[in-house]
Amino acid sequence: MNAVEYVGKDVLAAAGFNVPEGGVAASPEAAAAIARRLNRRVALKAQIPSGKRGKGGGILFADDPAAARDAAQTLLGSTIAGFAVREVLVEAAVPFLRECYAAVLNDPAARGPRFLFSASGGMDVEDVPADRMHQLALDIREPFALEAARALVRGSHAAVEHVEALARALVALYVVYRANDAELVEINPLVVTPSGDAVALDCKLVLDDSARKRHEELFARAEAALGEQGTELERRARALGLLYMELDGDVGVLANGAGLTMTTMDVIAHYGGRAANFMEIGGEAYTKATPALEIVLANPNVRSLLVNFCGAFAQTDVMARGVADAVAALKPAVPMVFTIHGTGEDAAIAIVRDELGIEPYDSMDDAVKAAIAAAR
Repeated sequence: MNAVEYVGKDVLAAAGFNVPEGGVAASPEAAAAIARRLNRRVALKAQIPSGKRGKGGGILFADDPAAARDAAQTLLGSTIAGFAVREVLVEAAVPFLRECYAAVLNDPAARGPRFLFSASGGMDVEDVPADRMHQLALDIREPFALEAARALVRGSHAAVEHVEALARALVALYVVYRANDAELVEINPLVVTPSGDAVALDCKLVLDDSARKRHEELFARAEAALGEQGTELERRARALGLLYMELDGDVGVLANGAGLTMTTMDVIAHYGGRAANFMEIGGEAYTKATPALEIVLANPNVRSLLVNFCGAFAQTDVMARGVADAVAALKPAVPMVFTIHGTGEDAAIAIVRDELGIEPYDSMDDAVKAAIAAAR
């Protein structure tokens, strides 16, 4: 679940993090009223679940309520990165001495959280050299000690007088990550103000969908903020807790895990095909194989279906059982292609072969080529 900026900032503020004063507006008049209340220069920021809004024209500044009204008029109803802008965050513009970058994310390689920090942040953070993006693997069972945070900041060569404020901000960021079962909490930029405070000027918060039952209120808020974003099929999937994105291709994709799904889409593109969707049924989502398949097939552009399962700790035979039951219920008219590897693959291949009459391909490349050919 990707939360929009103001939801993430509310979570930060509840944890004692410094965020700019402001409010959310769904009309130009409401934006002007917020600017009038703040009585200072304001930033108006399109509330969409996507980054790079600044480069996409999604952040504007206004010096008075009339200018704020005009800026909101420009943003509201526009489309940025494929998302319709229905709300804007109007907040006090904050002067700063330095822009930093800070994030905590799930790191599969380290089998735990990883902290990223750089004393160089802002819109071009992707261009920061690797040796200036400092990383620290953490033990999820332990809190993030203030002294460890100080060491991370010092290693980034931030000004000595900023170390304490930034270190305390990093500790608070880790508290937010752990307390909310986040997959990612990113602040870019995390700024240091002339008064020496560390302030979050942006927040990207990605929640672990499997933790929904532990954070029902936060998930409900994040979903309400997203509103009617996306296509009808994307909204249906979101309501079911499925990760789905509708694309413009003709090869439907079902795979377990976001990484494998994206890899499958890349291989489809490599061989000259076009994926019709992103749909992953890893984790507990394999129990939703029937609604997942129904959503994928509801896209009229889908002309073939590629199912790619790779089991490490996940059992491919359990996932294959779910898909076989879904196929029996839905009886798809498009040709289906399978490739299966990993834990339980012998049983999974037997299910697909015996119940669906389909022989899985030994390699993903061959399966992708077959799916592209079938779509044509």
